Amino acid sequence: MIGYIKGIVEYVGNDKIVLENGGIGYNIFVPASLLSGISKKNTEIKLFTYLSVKEDSMTLYGFLSNEELELFKNIINVSGIGPKGGLNILSTLSPAKLKLAVMAGDENAIAKSPGIGKKTASKLIIELKDKLDIADTLESEFEDVDVSADTSAMEDAIAGLIALGYSESVSLMAVRKAVKENKDKDFDNPGKLIKESLKYVK
Repeated sequence: MIGYIKGIVEYVGNDKIVLENGGIGYNIFVPASLLSGISKKNTEIKLFTYLSVKEDSMTLYGFLSNEELELFKNIINVSGIGPKGGLNILSTLSPAKLKLAVMAGDENAIAKSPGIGKKTASKLIIELKDKLDIADTLESEFEDVDVSADTSAMEDAIAGLIALGYSESVSLMAVRKAVKENKDKDFDNPGKLIKESLKYVK
């Protein structure tokens, strides 16, 4: 099993790169966000990898962090989603946005991924909801904010705004702004936080 590959980017394609290491060029399929971040060849990167083995092929998938790799593994463990589908999901939604979509039960956001219908998106939400650490996602998003609300209230407030029709990113930023601008208020329930956050939606 290949844990990670560190090497020089020799080629950048539409959905993959060729990473040279020790005189060998590895074809590695990667999320769109990673491709857009590679501006040119000869860049050195380290990718955490997943090897998909089938009867007639072996395919490598690569991610910049082990956390994203583990999320990918959780996704493809859902019945009906293979490695290609998992990569499409992580190319459409960042790990943080995917976790928020799962938390909010937003199947429409997940179903925007190529090859993923609403039925599959709903199954993904059901199977991942108890496996993902939403608290860690919120902590990273709010790390520069003096938080005056507990994690569960923030989770519920974000989910509430999404249920009202706002996107994941707008909902997250609105709650973030509400908490940051009201350090003196104690948001002990999501209702108060949703009401305050609505002032910051655009």
